[in-house]
Order: sequence, then C-alpha cells, then structure tokens
Amino acid sequence: MKRIQFIRESARGLLVAVALLFLWGTGAHAAIDIDGVTGDTFNLVAEPGYIITSDGDSFLMWGYSNGAANMQYPGPTMIVNQGDPITVTLRNNLPPAAGRASIVFPGQQVTASGGAQGLLTREAAQSDDPGTPEDESLVTYTFTPSQPGTYLYRSGTRPDLQVEMGLVGALIVRPTGFDAVNNRIAYNHADSAYHHEFLYLITEMDPRIHRQVEYGEWNLIDTTTYFATNWFINGRNFPDLMSEPNVPWLPTQPYNCQPRMHPGEKVLLRMIGAGVDEHAMHLHGNDFETIAVDGRLLTSGDPTVQGPDLAWMATTIVTAPGGTADVIWKWDAEKLGWDIYGHQAGVVYPRSEINPVWPGNICDNYVPGDPNQVYDPYTQEYCPDHGVPFPVILPTRDSLTFGQFYSGSPFLGGTGNLAPGDPGLNANAGFFYMWHSHTEKELTSNDIWPGGLVSFMIVEHPKVPLD
Repeated sequence: MKRIQFIRESARGLLVAVALLFLWGTGAHAAIDIDGVTGDTFNLVAEPGYIITSDGDSFLMWGYSNGAANMQYPGPTMIVNQGDPITVTLRNNLPPAAGRASIVFPGQQVTASGGAQGLLTREAAQSDDPGTPEDESLVTYTFTPSQPGTYLYRSGTRPDLQVEMGLVGALIVRPTGFDAVNNRIAYNHADSAYHHEFLYLITEMDPRIHRQVEYGEWNLIDTTTYFATNWFINGRNFPDLMSEPNVPWLPTQPYNCQPRMHPGEKVLLRMIGAGVDEHAMHLHGNDFETIAVDGRLLTSGDPTVQGPDLAWMATTIVTAPGGTADVIWKWDAEKLGWDIYGHQAGVVYPRSEINPVWPGNICDNYVPGDPNQVYDPYTQEYCPDHGVPFPVILPTRDSLTFGQFYSGSPFLGGTGNLAPGDPGLNANAGFFYMWHSHTEKELTSNDIWPGGLVSFMIVEHPKVPLD
C-alpha cells in the first residue's frame, strides 16, 4: 500500500486498517530529539514541489530544501546553539512568475547581504533567470542567537502568498547548558527540564490558491478572500502524521508528529503558529504547563525565584499566527484511584521483571505520609494506588464497541480479547490520549474526516523501549 489514508469506501477503509496494524505492530516512531538539521551553516533553496494530503489529494507547494535534497514542507528544522554565529544562504529556484524569495527570522538580530533589498529584508532573484546577476541570486543571512527557545522562520517576500505556498520552518535554539544525555533543558533553568521533545508546527491551506499558482492564473489570486480547508502539523494531516518520519510515500513531508512517553516523564511540546489563523490545541489526559512564549521564559525576573514563575496550567493552548509557545506535559496517574498496571494487593512485583538491572520490588520505597516517597523511583508508579483494584466491572467483549486504540484491557501494558472486526492498533497496550484542535472543522482534510489537526500521545508501559 502506497500511503495511509482514511476514506469513505469500506473496501479501501479495510486496506487502511491493515496498513495501520502493520505500523503499530512494528512500533511507532519515538522521536527523543526533534528531527532536523544541526550545525551553524545552512544552505537552503526555495523551490517548487508537491505534497500529499490525507484525503488523497496533492498540491503544488513552494518549500525550502536543505542543499541538494528535495524541497520539503515545512522547511528544514534548524537546531542551533545559543551564542553560536549562524549563517544561512538562500538560493531562489522558484518559477519566474513567483518573483524574489527571502527569509526572515523573528526574534533574531539578522544581517543580510547579497540579492536585492526588499520590504523586510534582502531577497534572492531566480537563479536560472539569464538576466539575473550572480550576486542577486544568493542571499546570506547571519545572526547569533542570544536567547534559547522555539522560533519561526519564513519568507519575508509577499508572505501572504509565499508562506501560504510553504516557505516556512522552525528554528530551535539550544541553551548553553544543554546536554542531550544528562541535561535536557529548553532554557537555562532546571524547571525547563524534559525527557522527550516534539514539534507542533501548525499551518493551514486554501487549495484554491495552490491551484491558481499551478495553472498560472496569477491574476485570479486574491489572498484577501483566504479560506482554509486543510490543516497540518509539521506538514502532514492526520493520520499521515502518525507514520514514521521520512517515509517514501511522503517524500516532501519528512516530519511526523507521534508523541510517546513513559509514566512520570516530562514531554516538551514546541508549539508554532506558522499560518494566518489561530488554532486552539487541546491536550487530553492532563494539564500542561506553559513555560515560555515567543522564545522567552515566563519569569518575573525575581532573583530569588528565577525560572518560569509566571507559567500557567491549562488543557488548551491557542497558537497565535507567528507566535510560539513551549509547554511541558506530564502523566503519572497521580490520584487516579486505581492501579494502572492491575497489580494485586499483597503481591510482590520485582522491578527486574521490567528491567533486569532494576533492584528490589515495585513501591518497596513507599512510606505513607512521606511526600518524597510517593513514586516508585524506577517505574514512576504512583505508589498510594499500588494494588488498588479497578473501580468498575467491565462489560463483556461484545457489549460495547471499543476504539481502535483500545488494547482490550484497562491496564497499561495489558491486553485482552477484542470484538470481531476490531483492527487492534495498540500492539504495545499503551494509553492513547487524543490531542487535537478544538475548532471542529480543523479535524478534517478538505471536509473529509478524519484529517487535519489530530494526533495522539501514547503513554507506554515502562518495558516498552522508546529509542
């Protein structure tokens, strides 16, 4: 099967179920680090290409490519270090009617050279135009990021058209104290520490504009009547964004969005509003903490506190156009009221059954009333609920229609019998939490459900590897 898509016809829907079953049977992608390109020198090319949407359509796009690679949507995620001088060179391989192209880097102090001066920055003319001098076909942008955080980059040349066509990407600045093994922090403070990070670069599309560009109907393009009917996270719609990164059937859409974690771990979500609309993203399962906005830690500056002391908790966050936010989401089953693993009271459960090097037994550290001994130090189980039974009697297998991500058991890591016809897309028996837009039309791709801004957080049993 060439690609994964949900469509109305039952026969093709069956093929989808088979394809997704294969995906979960082999294990979904676990992006401990965000997919992107690192370094201090980047050579980008603005050029045309096509993307595929989850309703089976395809659209002409303009995107940034990294060197000799194909254009991609969104552009390469550039991951750099705070304080390192950065050089980005842009060549313009767009069609002549597209005009010049450029890049702006909100939040950075940029010096640009080459090309010709445009409204916002220096712009590159088409490189294959025989009338273009060589010094106008390339533009070089240099800057030294002084603040860590999550940032956007995009075209600064007629952005109402060029950003819509796909000239947009993410810039991530690592703090000076970052260490991928021992000190995963988003900012230079311990309260920004995390275990896993994921990018949520959100865009939308008005297909009419892309058709008009493709057919050369430049005189019909009117961005003041913009009306989006497709929505993307990292350049893909649901369910394509749950596939592995760099799958061959999405050659210009390399990035996925499939968050995974173990109980007790912290997940950093780098949210970017890269389009023109606001999007209310709702994260089921727990509250998150917003620690930074627009690349700045939410701190009062109090020297006795520091850190994100102005952070706030919520279940929904609105990504404003051009804005960014860093949020931390944690799930640990605290005060859920039952043992998520189905442990029986009075039974000893060696930690070595999960990891051979873990000593002792699960929750043997627990001291009632001691706030420092609430969680098992290895499994992160919430020990006050250790051995507490599931509070209700489950209906029989054929009494309810279970979701496709239900393992057949209410317990993390547990499986059970599924009803006939259930595709069983949860091979690892994780807990799935739907993360999606609260604007209902954004859950479609051109009015086809499901699609758009939908993803799932998968909380995996501690025995399931994420690397």
